[in-house]
Amino acid sequence: MADDKNTEKDQAKKPAAKKKPAAKKQAAKKPAAKKSAAKKAPAKREAGERPVVNASARFVRVAPRKARLVADQVRGLPLEDALPLLRFSTRGAAQNIRKLLESAAANAETNHDLIADDLLIKDIHVDEGPTLRRYRPRALGRATRINKRTSHIAVALTPED
Repeated sequence: MADDKNTEKDQAKKPAAKKKPAAKKQAAKKPAAKKSAAKKAPAKREAGERPVVNASARFVRVAPRKARLVADQVRGLPLEDALPLLRFSTRGAAQNIRKLLESAAANAETNHDLIADDLLIKDIHVDEGPTLRRYRPRALGRATRINKRTSHIAVALTPED
């Protein structure tokens, strides 16, 4: 009986637990059939407009300044001229750019039904990526920072006239 009084007193001392309102569940939105079909339809090109195929390589471990030297050599060239030039170039960035151009050409053939030999490098640009900072020990207990630079390379191909 003493136990019953303790529990009644304990319950009286404790504030009544507030009931939280039930969280409203958001109903899953059902996409309207008419709207989604209109959004998924590919944009129609005009007769004179040429398709542009884009490809990019990010965080490439080559300094942007060195990659720009190679990119400037191939900008505006037909793809069939640019690939051999890059294949036999002695610069390290040339191999990364060649792989990117081959990837863009494969995208053009697969996704846009274009012929790779008829493509032209419309635009190629190299942007700076994040710099990896490393340290090298030097004389008298000093340390020197070594910057390992990265690049973001983007290319746009278009069919020749």
